[in-house]
Amino acid sequence: MGRVFVAGSINMDVVATAERHPRIGETVAGEAVLYFPGGKGANQAVASAKLGIPTTLIGRLGTDAFGRELRAFLAAQGVDLAFVKDTDGTHSGTAIITVANADNTIVVVPGANGLVDADDVAAPTLAKGDVAVSQFEIPLPTITAFFRRARAAGATTILNPAPAKAADKGLLDLVDVLILNETELGVLAGTELRDNDAPSRFAEAARALGRGKIVCVTLGKRGVLALVGDQPLLVPGHEVKAVDTTGAGDCFVGALASQLATGKPLRDALAYANAAASICVQRMGAAPSMPTAEEVENAISPRRRPGEGLDP
Repeated sequence: MGRVFVAGSINMDVVATAERHPRIGETVAGEAVLYFPGGKGANQAVASAKLGIPTTLIGRLGTDAFGRELRAFLAAQGVDLAFVKDTDGTHSGTAIITVANADNTIVVVPGANGLVDADDVAAPTLAKGDVAVSQFEIPLPTITAFFRRARAAGATTILNPAPAKAADKGLLDLVDVLILNETELGVLAGTELRDNDAPSRFAEAARALGRGKIVCVTLGKRGVLALVGDQPLLVPGHEVKAVDTTGAGDCFVGALASQLATGKPLRDALAYANAAASICVQRMGAAPSMPTAEEVENAISPRRRPGEGLDP
């Protein structure tokens, strides 16, 4: 079995719930303020670790109260924190989140996450069969350095280019599996996409990102579209009542990484990750909502054969 290494952000999510989102310049009455461990790197690491896969997180925390709380939480989830540094002179990453009708808006203040550098990602030793995961909440040159080391070691690289921003070809060429939603796909492909577009439209945009990598487009309850060797594969989603979608994408990424580290075929790994994400959205919070392996197996067992679906 391989291991999962996640280089990424660690945040405290400060969540305000309300009946609806405010318009620009408007104030609305909130219902509650909640504090949840989060950050895309931390979320993805927790998702993988709770599924029973040896998972190491690489990142930075501030030496503040949030930093201490985040470190204690992540350790309790079974995440290896040997390569998470405490950094003086800055605050821990913080996300300000508004949740209304299961939809969210997020403002991320990077803090210590913005200081994760090439030396940090050079510290762990990767090997063939491992999976290296990153996202866009740490500096892009750091991700490039991380993936170069991973490729040299024979590890599989997974990039979740979120929040959406342009990335140079040099970084994308180091990616084996690209996991993104329609917004992020539109930014990288230079086109405008909507969540209700036909699967063939997403496949066309994914092809623009170049050959040699697997592109997985997450489509919420519609499932996931994967472009593998120029051939589209549509794995259906799960119909559930969503409570909070904040960590759903990260849950999918972490779960997929965990299954690829075990050597599971892509189609089965996608179906497994879909099931994991469907559990995540039924709970509040990001990292605390990640499911266990037993919960995912229970969600899959009464359904269709793993990965069964129709190609678009």
